[in-house]
Amino acid sequence: MFLKQVRLYVFLALAAAVFFSIPLKAQVKDAGLWTSVKVETKLIKKLNACILQEFRFNENITELGAFYTEAGLDYKINKHFQLEVNYRFSQKRKVENYYSTRHRFSIDLKYSKKLKPFELKYRIRFQDQYEDIGRSEDGGVAELYLRNKLSLQWDLKKTYTPYVSVELYSPLNYPRYYAFDNIRSTAGVEYAFTKHHKLDLYYMIHKEVNMSKPYTYYVVGIGYVYKL
Repeated sequence: MFLKQVRLYVFLALAAAVFFSIPLKAQVKDAGLWTSVKVETKLIKKLNACILQEFRFNENITELGAFYTEAGLDYKINKHFQLEVNYRFSQKRKVENYYSTRHRFSIDLKYSKKLKPFELKYRIRFQDQYEDIGRSEDGGVAELYLRNKLSLQWDLKKTYTPYVSVELYSPLNYPRYYAFDNIRSTAGVEYAFTKHHKLDLYYMIHKEVNMSKPYTYYVVGIGYVYKL
């Protein structure tokens, strides 16, 4: 019992460090709700496919700010490394009251390591996104980002798995004086009803930094995953 309490205190301390180490003062703040449904299936040995549909509500959960469909392939290299490729077609609401069309391509390299009773995960993503091709002033020039994400899961050997994560966004192809311009911090829990059905509940703070008019988003999220 004592060891379980120590582990709980350690995990909560890490979760608190993720959130309170990030300054929350910003010029613009908003509350949001993100909902998603994901279907996963195994194609062949070590190769999986998935499709995801997500809806993101902002303006204090009164407006559909964005929605997208994403499809991807995930290849397991070995017990520690995975490679994933994704394509996303999205619509994002603009202040001019129309939805901007976006195409995103991404490549992820994932690493995981069990450190009982936790599991450490690291993901590096190269992201290439095009916005309003033929409509925007820049002609749809690609927006390139490198995104580093570090996660820590508490493996309870039960149906639910608490986790915390922090992610940094680094722009690659337009002038910045800083190494990153977005920080995303998340705490949540995954609940597996069966081996086919899983629910992901989380709270996230997404903060723009190193900008003249940064936004801070406080998001509650719920995601459903069905594994074929």
